[in-house]
Amino acid sequence: MTIKASDLFVQALENEGVEYVFGVPGEENLDFLDSLSRSNIRFVLTRHEQGAGFMAATYGRLTGRPGVCLATLGPGATNLVTAAAYAQLGAMPMLMITGQKPIKTNKQGRFQIIDVVNMMRPLTKMTHQIVTAGGVPSRVREAFRLASQERPGAVHLELPEDIAADVTEDGHIFEVSPPQIAECGETAIEQAVEMIRQARRPLLLIGAGANRQNAIPALRAFVEKTGIFFFNTQMGMGVISGQHEKFVGTTALSSGDYVHCAIDHADLIINAGHDVVEKPPFFMEHGGAKVIHINFTPAQVDRVYFPQTELIGDIGATFEKLADQLEPIPTHETKYFERVRKHVLEHISENSDDPRFPMVPQRIVCDVQKVMGQDGIIALDNGMYKIWFARNYRAHQPNTVLLDNALATMGAGLPAAMMASILNPEKRVMAVCGDGGFMMNSQEMETAVRLGLNLVVLVLRDDSYGMIRWKQAVGGLPDWGLTFGNPDFVTHAESYGASGHRVASADEFAPLIERCFVQGGLHLVETSIDYSENKRVLIDELAQRVCLV
Repeated sequence: MTIKASDLFVQALENEGVEYVFGVPGEENLDFLDSLSRSNIRFVLTRHEQGAGFMAATYGRLTGRPGVCLATLGPGATNLVTAAAYAQLGAMPMLMITGQKPIKTNKQGRFQIIDVVNMMRPLTKMTHQIVTAGGVPSRVREAFRLASQERPGAVHLELPEDIAADVTEDGHIFEVSPPQIAECGETAIEQAVEMIRQARRPLLLIGAGANRQNAIPALRAFVEKTGIFFFNTQMGMGVISGQHEKFVGTTALSSGDYVHCAIDHADLIINAGHDVVEKPPFFMEHGGAKVIHINFTPAQVDRVYFPQTELIGDIGATFEKLADQLEPIPTHETKYFERVRKHVLEHISENSDDPRFPMVPQRIVCDVQKVMGQDGIIALDNGMYKIWFARNYRAHQPNTVLLDNALATMGAGLPAAMMASILNPEKRVMAVCGDGGFMMNSQEMETAVRLGLNLVVLVLRDDSYGMIRWKQAVGGLPDWGLTFGNPDFVTHAESYGASGHRVASADEFAPLIERCFVQGGLHLVETSIDYSENKRVLIDELAQRVCLV
């Protein structure tokens, strides 16, 4: 019995449990699109391939299973490049499918043809052109296997037009086998236990790699049993609640922030799930604090990260073994960490009820936290406000603060929030975007309206690329070249069929967002933001003296 390659491809996706395919098809994808139309997989047509890629990557981040996106050849494929890097650096499992001109007989010369496979090679864990119909199932299985394996990331398959239309009698679909993760050896566990016992001021770091379903309860149990204080990277927010009494803070910067008082005081850092792809939460120095690297994969050593001990294997199982061999250690000093925690909490509460308008970042973060509750999800685009949210927002649960601290690309906030809303229709979901980042993919508002999503899009307006402007000021350079004009965001939202709102005072901000969530549907809320508080991000001399007393 023969079967068309595109039908076989879709059957292989169904076999992998694929729920959605996001994308913008072209004529080279028409056979695949036709096969998809007879599938139980939901196709989500987006307005740009980048939005499709961001949605697929966020699906991977939230579910642990590869999200799937579709584009045609040439410009369609190049539009996926940023999303590929976003998934690859952020360790989000994602499969990209692109079309191509016929490879057996092509009468259009080089029209729209670029070497997509080689273009994707440095951005993916695997990239491959399918050249036979019978090879589809094995290539799909291998793509999903590699995308899901630690460290997860992006994979790419190119399906040429003539191969998609070809037929084969080899329609065998491969059985799905979950990836296996080895456990850390006992010798390394014993070494780490001894280092923790000998330390006087140990501190636990929680990175993005620790945000795995089986690792979360083990990490929580470890902290409860040992009483060791902890902090997290931006992409590790919520693995253990930010309200926990042992939580010191989030590292929004690499140094010079308030939480670094605690980091600089530690003599041992237990590093759970962080790698050097994410913005460094601290810098190692020779003769300084020792580091235990606990991750699925070995450390990537560089001049500021050279751990003395590595525990490689399943993070959850590793922390279970550590907790089994450890008790609260009386020689651990905690008083200083308690002082730092108290000081940090006081600092982030400053200006949280500031009545100024345009609104200051601290007030915005505090009000959003109140409205979102414990299980609401915020998806942050990339900008200066991301640092404020990372520092001041206390995530109660994993994956309730979605931000990108790896590629740190603009334009991902809205598509990420859309994906979160699709997967969590019962929860409050908000995209937090600057005016610069929002305009990079604002066309996906139409997609959100078409999908009937319940979503609030918060646009923070400063009429400039605010983070770079801050860096410009910190560097002592003239304020030049980073301001722009904006559309009327309220009318812009309404033109898509969404509801648009403009905040006129700080006191009306939180009640307005609350009404939007109660009403349901898609809402855009614009508020102006006052970034004069940015100088308070970096630790000042007075705060440092208070912190280090």
